Amino acid sequence: MRKLLLLSLVLASPLTFAATQCTTADKAQWQDQDKFQADLKTQGYEIKKFKVTGGNCYEIYGHNKDGKKVEIYFDPVSGDAVKSNVES
Repeated sequence: MRKLLLLSLVLASPLTFAATQCTTADKAQWQDQDKFQADLKTQGYEIKKFKVTGGNCYEIYGHNKDGKKVEIYFDPVSGDAVKSNVES
């Protein structure tokens, strides 16, 4: 029972997102970070933290246009959301 509980906690933890791989493209092909953030802001996102992950993703922490907390991983080449966590 303890092993099952521990496994559940590990799978639900934010560390699960750390292994997300977004792209293997050369960084010269990535969208400009400042422009990317500005585009997200025009879509209604409020960005509290922006970073580049070890899996070559643009990651944001903040709020969406509805005011809900979000954690989203984006492919820095296409700009597509790869993984997201929205607090209800």
